[in-house]
Amino acid sequence: MASTTATGSAARVDGDRSSAVLRYTAAFYALTIVLHTADHSRRGIGSTTSAVLVAGTVATLLAAIAIALVFAKRPSAPVVAVFVGFGNAAGVAAVHLLPRWSALSDAFPGGTVGPASWTAVLLEIAAALAFGAAGLFELARPRGLLPDSRAGRRAPLRP
Repeated sequence: MASTTATGSAARVDGDRSSAVLRYTAAFYALTIVLHTADHSRRGIGSTTSAVLVAGTVATLLAAIAIALVFAKRPSAPVVAVFVGFGNAAGVAAVHLLPRWSALSDAFPGGTVGPASWTAVLLEIAAALAFGAAGLFELARPRGLLPDSRAGRRAPLRP
């Protein structure tokens, strides 16, 4: 059963509230962010505009906060995962997959980036989508009687 305890001014929810799926996708998303950031470092900071650099930094900070919320088992983690995951997936896709459209472009189509860059970006987009979907899954889970796979019986009601 989930219990809520106060830690400072924020509430924590026990492990059953933050599903394993959300934790696994958060970890995978973190890994892909590191890969994408490493690829930008490999290509050189000068290979992109300052607008892309600022947008990427903000997106990375938001993702780090969302991932931290998941592992801290905060009740807001699934909602934040939905917005950050889907938002960052759309942002990374717009920056890298669309043809050059503004200062917020680091367009790969027609560019000179190699397979490593494509892999890093496509993995991050996929991981961000999975993170957002895991947040939706967590939010949609029924909060009533759930099968308790460890004991073969029903778990008590949760708030």
